[in-house]
Amino acid sequence: MATRTANVIARVEPDVKEKAENILKGMGIPSSVAINMFYRQIITDNGLPFQPSKNVRAPKALSEMSREEFNARMAEGLRQADHGEVSSVEDVRKRIMGELNGLL
Repeated sequence: MATRTANVIARVEPDVKEKAENILKGMGIPSSVAINMFYRQIITDNGLPFQPSKNVRAPKALSEMSREEFNARMAEGLRQADHGEVSSVEDVRKRIMGELNGLL
């Protein structure tokens, strides 16, 4: 039996759409699959799969950081690793591929 689908219509800024779709294309993920994954994660988390915040730190190049800021970021990464707050690349790949296989 074929899976039923529903349409989602959303207005997105053209440059945001283009950049996101280029990234997804490079990952081999159609936009519809990415949106479905996002919706499924909302259901799993019973909310957004991230915490909206105005205080998000944008990534910086090493040349843009002071030595103190670099050391603080490295210390935080070490703390996360020490507390098991990490996932292996293989685990993340398996999880994504499993989700994709369930959607395709």
